[in-house]
Amino acid sequence: MDVDSKQTMEDTVLVGDDLMMGPPSPLIPHEIASHVLEGVDLCDGILRNLFLCLHINDVEPFCQDEIVLYQECAERRDKELRQRLEDSERKLGTSMPVEQAKERCNQLESEATLLERRLILASGVEGIEGFRQRWSLHGRLTDTKRRLEALKFGLENRKKDESVQDLTTKKRWFFW
Repeated sequence: MDVDSKQTMEDTVLVGDDLMMGPPSPLIPHEIASHVLEGVDLCDGILRNLFLCLHINDVEPFCQDEIVLYQECAERRDKELRQRLEDSERKLGTSMPVEQAKERCNQLESEATLLERRLILASGVEGIEGFRQRWSLHGRLTDTKRRLEALKFGLENRKKDESVQDLTTKKRWFFW
């Protein structure tokens, strides 16, 4: 990093809206929350320190370290949560009864359609409020589609495993 870019970074004052970079934190469905959240650093201590700093100083420029620490922690947390959500959906696809897994696929598809419609409606909202709505909806839509893909992947692998198992069972039958 050269001196000019380092100087520019140091001159940049972060504000609360800078925490809205990248996708928003994923929403965790209650039925799998206990498995997904187990052992994940939720950044609550760092967030508490950020709020305390803002309460004491009343302005964001004096809380730059806290904002950066929370931003880094939240990015790590959200990445881990998204991976765990996809893993959980994939496992559900392989372990749930087929009918329930298909029903869950339909449910996630309906949720994605609803979010797409809401995103279209939010495109008409102007200003920062419109930006926040679109940012949130886009993140939720992306997460929902990834969960759906993972669930379908688990369901497809299950079908392949079941067909292979059926073939080996049939082969054994012929050998006896």
